[in-house]
Amino acid sequence: MAGSVEVADRAPEVKPAEAPEGRWLLPFLGMACAVGVGSIYYNQPLLLVMGKSLHASAQQMMMVATATQVGYAGGLLTFVPLGDVAERRGLMMRLYGAAAAALVLVALANNLLWMVAASVLVGLFASVTHVALPLAPDLVPHERRGQAIGTVMTGLLLGILLARSFAGWVSNLGGWRTVFFAAAGMNAAFVPLMLKVMPRLEPKRRLTYPEAMRSLWTIFRTQPLLRESGIIGGLTFAAFSCFWTTLAFLLHTDYGLGPGVAGTFGVVGAAGALVAPYAGRLADRHGTRYVITIAGAAVTASFGWLWVQEKVHASVAMHLLAMVVGVIALDAGTQMMQVANQTRIFGLDPGARSRLNTLYMTMYFVGGALGSALSATVWERYAWTGVSALAAGLMLLTGLVHAFGSSRHMADVKLVGVSAHELG
Repeated sequence: MAGSVEVADRAPEVKPAEAPEGRWLLPFLGMACAVGVGSIYYNQPLLLVMGKSLHASAQQMMMVATATQVGYAGGLLTFVPLGDVAERRGLMMRLYGAAAAALVLVALANNLLWMVAASVLVGLFASVTHVALPLAPDLVPHERRGQAIGTVMTGLLLGILLARSFAGWVSNLGGWRTVFFAAAGMNAAFVPLMLKVMPRLEPKRRLTYPEAMRSLWTIFRTQPLLRESGIIGGLTFAAFSCFWTTLAFLLHTDYGLGPGVAGTFGVVGAAGALVAPYAGRLADRHGTRYVITIAGAAVTASFGWLWVQEKVHASVAMHLLAMVVGVIALDAGTQMMQVANQTRIFGLDPGARSRLNTLYMTMYFVGGALGSALSATVWERYAWTGVSALAAGLMLLTGLVHAFGSSRHMADVKLVGVSAHELG
């Protein structure tokens, strides 16, 4: 029935790949996710230098970061459901090509309006990342689903973090426009790579696009665990975005440091991303509720540490060293949270993983856009103390949802192919 999660006319199930094939396809998917998602983060350490070129204020340039994430949320809602409808290799090839074209438009922008509009398009097509991610559970046996998601998520978070480093370094060498031309080239390269490396990936169910879109509401309405995971993920990513959106301003205002240093913190944060496979194994062994508790504590503690270190009188080197510790904890906690949440939702219905991911990631990136927008406003009035308080408040809300949400009663939730213990 249209609008239902279940559809009787199914395509043949995709069987998990055997060990050798699965091992190299998962890293490739991780690399694909890194290139796709990185497109929406190149602008963050460059906002000040781009603003000077476009004659825009810091507040106006914050709109660029927000516009990219809003576009990404729009792509998640409109393009990612096609993963349950269309042949996925061809879909990913088309989206990588469109993302490359949008990045060229950003590189050519000569005013703020052009930049904001092009940034929305970049975000829209960079949603290819979440067409690729739901493929991970199909490539391994059921009992290794969390580990597979963790492996691909490592690539995704490395893309988020290293994009900032790449942007900072390349802009120092060739200017900010060079960053976006280079990013366009990387996305364009994945069009032939997908054709060569990935097999044809037919959908598991025969749905039309309108049926898939109508079913989104049914899935959202009938899956309380999805709603809880989306809220927890969105609030955590809002807090995460508070830090990364304002980092370049903090480093410039308090320490006189430029975008290269802000980008270098992405390399630091990448150390935290390496926790993803461990988080996946931990979720497979102890359940996702356990992992979410640890992750929330780590993110909250990181913001407390980052606020305290800013108030202590010390040398610039000591402040930067203290920030390194905080960034590693922040990114490790955020990565653990994401792996746990997606391990949960991908167990709800294997045939609707793209639509489940659409709903979850739309909530996730709406949270990120909200965090970027709020942190911009708070920075203007209260600087780093205000940003830290905002992030802590968001994590407090996360803790309340986790403590009183539906996952407390996981034994009452019937899941497809997954046990209650495994999810919570």
